[in-house]
Amino acid sequence: MPEEIDITKHEFVPRHIKLTEEQTEEVLKKFNISKKQLPRVLKEDPALSKLDVKKGDVVKITRKSPTTGESEFYRVVI
Repeated sequence: MPEEIDITKHEFVPRHIKLTEEQTEEVLKKFNISKKQLPRVLKEDPALSKLDVKKGDVVKITRKSPTTGESEFYRVVI
């Protein structure tokens, strides 16, 4: 039986962090948006496999960039 690979450790998979309700409210207030206006990500997305997410949770994605250092993106779980 082949060894299972943890894709969350791969160098090309950005870091995903589940936000608390307080953090989510701060992000929504900062950008003056609602959860419905956030881009979506499927609960079954392999990058979320290690996070305990449910529908409606907000995930912060941090990508490394050679020009800007790090960029943050937000997605709501569907």
